[in-house]
Amino acid sequence: MESHSFIRVRYAETDAMGIVHHSVYPVWLEIGRSDFLRELGQSYAEWEAQGVFMPLSEVHVRYRQPARYEEMVEVFTRIKEANRRKITFAYRIMRGETRLGEATTVHIVAGTSGGSQPMPEALWKLIEKKGSSSGNERSPSHRIG
Repeated sequence: MESHSFIRVRYAETDAMGIVHHSVYPVWLEIGRSDFLRELGQSYAEWEAQGVFMPLSEVHVRYRQPARYEEMVEVFTRIKEANRRKITFAYRIMRGETRLGEATTVHIVAGTSGGSQPMPEALWKLIEKKGSSSGNERSPSHRIG
């Protein structure tokens, strides 16, 4: 499964050179991740209400082409790898057919205390069933999408 998030570049997101500042991309990744989880069947707010949090432990962005004010960009989001304690999301940031960049984020599954915990079975089943292409993968850690 891959979600698609459409974003129009706002003036406040650009720098003095008129291009999107590099610090904006992680915000766009969060939009993509939130849309992905909603399409999966539960919003991130619903995960939090169940006491499940996904703090960011790593982010990597490769910038290829600039985006400018008023342009429409699309963030494609999928799960690259997942197990019950960690999820890696992969992203493509596009403007039409032009690849603006790609990124990955790694998130630890945590409880209300902030400590690592295994993902509850019901949420893991959503990831396994809808997050993967086949839904039949059973290894403790596997690539999805």
